[in-house]
Amino acid sequence: MTEGETAEADGIAARYYETDSERVLEFTGDGGATAAVAQNVEGYAMLKVRPSADGDELERYYGFDMALDHAAELLGVSEHDLPVPDAAADMGM
Repeated sequence: MTEGETAEADGIAARYYETDSERVLEFTGDGGATAAVAQNVEGYAMLKVRPSADGDELERYYGFDMALDHAAELLGVSEHDLPVPDAAADMGM
């Protein structure tokens, strides 16, 4: 697993990292709520939204914006409130 990058804004912390099989963007909100967006390490598959990095998949999306919208919904915030580390900006198809 790579250490990756982090970003913070408006009480939301984001952590991007890579495992042997996935690129993961994990969010943690002020109240402890979490959400994660994952994609295969090659970067060409649909994005999976999960309640946590190791949680069960809730939905799949082609577009990064739609996956972020779902993740924001899980955290109870707007998609525009989510910080995205530079290394994760190219997720999606």
